[in-house]
Amino acid sequence: MMLIPTHHFRDIERKPEYLQPEKCAPPPFPGPVGTMWFIRDGCGIACAIVTWFLVLYAEFVVLFVMLVPSRDYAYSIINGIVFNLLAFLALASHCRAMLTDPGAVPKGNATKEFIESLQLKPGQVVYKCPKCCSIKPDRAHHCSVCKRCIRKMDHHCPWVNNCVGENNQKYFVLFTMYIALISLHALIMVGFHFLHCFEEDWTKCSSFSPPTTVILLILLCFEALLFLIFTSVMFGTQVHSICTDETGIEQLKKEERRWAKKTKWMNMKAVFGHPFSLGWASPFATPDQGKADPYQYVV
Repeated sequence: MMLIPTHHFRDIERKPEYLQPEKCAPPPFPGPVGTMWFIRDGCGIACAIVTWFLVLYAEFVVLFVMLVPSRDYAYSIINGIVFNLLAFLALASHCRAMLTDPGAVPKGNATKEFIESLQLKPGQVVYKCPKCCSIKPDRAHHCSVCKRCIRKMDHHCPWVNNCVGENNQKYFVLFTMYIALISLHALIMVGFHFLHCFEEDWTKCSSFSPPTTVILLILLCFEALLFLIFTSVMFGTQVHSICTDETGIEQLKKEERRWAKKTKWMNMKAVFGHPFSLGWASPFATPDQGKADPYQYVV
């Protein structure tokens, strides 16, 4: 079995007694099955609330400023259905990304009993996190906000008030995709609405006064443009990270690749589930990632 070189970013110990298990408290009693995952971080909660507020603001402007006053009923119905469907999927993806355990390693499992249960052989290496006192699998990193080690942690995102890791990366990718789509849709509708209002009387193209209508449309245009750029970049970086099977932290730290290289299609299926189906685009479909053991504690 191959030994890996000493890593600069992890505490590597070669013998169980050097892990100092006596300093680790026993792991907390596990909660009931199905317990909701939620990070109690003030900044993250505020960012999540702002995210919902901005989406609901866009809903308000699209519906009550542009679509409801329109005399073209087919235009209003079609665009209303499309925009509301995309907004619903975006908010559902946001909830799943925020409330799904991203892949947290059991806290405080670096006990003497657990280390002995691994039955380490000479030359085998285990990783211990000194912050949460956990024996963590390969490719796991500690998050200072979640205060846990997260498997395949990409980054901590305050907008979803959670880490993006092994179990919720699909929902984060869908969230960025749907936000980018509703932003693009809103920009297109704002453009058409301005052209329509310039051709007709401003008092007839909206149920609000002309100054209020202009202000609401400009704010929506600014919001949509900003989030279109931001979420498109995030979506692109996430897809690239998935295809290369290298998380954002691993790219940033330029960590040595110690895992098997797979094809891009296999990496996509590992995140979104297999086989390929419409469930890839649904935040309600939990990806079937197979039964591979995620806890590669020893090497």
